[in-house]
Amino acid sequence: MAITMINPAELKTHSFFESHVWAKLKTIVFCAVQWEGLNAKGSKLLSVASLDFAEDDELIKEIKADYDFIRAKLIKDGFETLTGKDGKWIQARTKGIGGVNPRTGQRRPITRAFYARTGLVKKIFEIAS
Repeated sequence: MAITMINPAELKTHSFFESHVWAKLKTIVFCAVQWEGLNAKGSKLLSVASLDFAEDDELIKEIKADYDFIRAKLIKDGFETLTGKDGKWIQARTKGIGGVNPRTGQRRPITRAFYARTGLVKKIFEIAS
């Protein structure tokens, strides 16, 4: 699940509790939806869960540790070194199709975003239940 895009300059200068990651996660609403097949025109809302996290929640402390690790890696090694392998609960991975645009022959910009790992999504639903 995508959380927010990564702005390298912002990531370098903002601590976790000043970040867009925290702004998006501290109050979150999840909607479980059942799609009626491939390319469905309709869907069914199964459940809605909302959570308000506190800065001292154990899960948030672990997510903060992931953020701090990714931030330190960016500062030390650069934007290009961020991969989806980093982080227990969140990861910084490539967003978009990347590569070379076949129409122009020019390289597309490399963008990255913070994503919640599947374990985090499961954990949030467990907490909300």
